[in-house]
Amino acid sequence: MASAAQETTSRPCADTDAFGLLDFWVGTWEVFAADEKVGENRIEKILDGCAIMEHWEAVSGTRGKSLFFVDDAGTWQQVWVTQMATTPGGVKEKTRIEDAPAGSVRFQGKLTHPGVGSYLDRTTLTPMEDGSVRQLIEVSMDDGESWRVTFDAAYRRPRAN
Repeated sequence: MASAAQETTSRPCADTDAFGLLDFWVGTWEVFAADEKVGENRIEKILDGCAIMEHWEAVSGTRGKSLFFVDDAGTWQQVWVTQMATTPGGVKEKTRIEDAPAGSVRFQGKLTHPGVGSYLDRTTLTPMEDGSVRQLIEVSMDDGESWRVTFDAAYRRPRAN
């Protein structure tokens, strides 16, 4: 007689629709804000498609890494870490929320800043018709009543030389 554990068959992440949520963002990108190049980003599927790893480098030299994954409840999570992890915003944890424009994916979390208190931080990724991706990062100091843009950028594929 087979045990319940032996009878359980699991599908690889790469074969599970939920793990394709960020496929539109996978690749190598040049990142522009107001037509000025502000950095480069490489987004890759790792661990047999079970997670997404982001490798950010700003033109200023600052770097950051994100790990995106699906938790036990089936919800996408993001953990962002920079080399300035001990400063406000140097580490962020966000959860995918359903409140996003059609065709977009949105992550939101709560941060605390000394002297400012807690505030909401959200990132919206939107695939555009021309193949680029828009990343919009906003903060709210009034629990989501109003939002202020802190980063609005276009991710474009590098041109072949």
